[in-house]
Amino acid sequence: MPKADSPVDAAQDAQDAPETSDAARRRRRAQFLRELAEARALRDRVQPRRAKAARLRHAMRMRTFRW
Repeated sequence: MPKADSPVDAAQDAQDAPETSDAARRRRRAQFLRELAEARALRDRVQPRRAKAARLRHAMRMRTFRW
């Protein structure tokens, strides 16, 4: 019966092949960012008043930001 991989085994595999784990991390991050953008777009469509207020707050922050 095959044993389940433990987190320690997974960490060791990540250390053995850093380029593979880095590529996998980038793929997971890209997928997460796509899903996050999709969720934000959905929230903006469902709650347009809140989205408008958030846009106005962001614009105000950008106008008052000092370089």
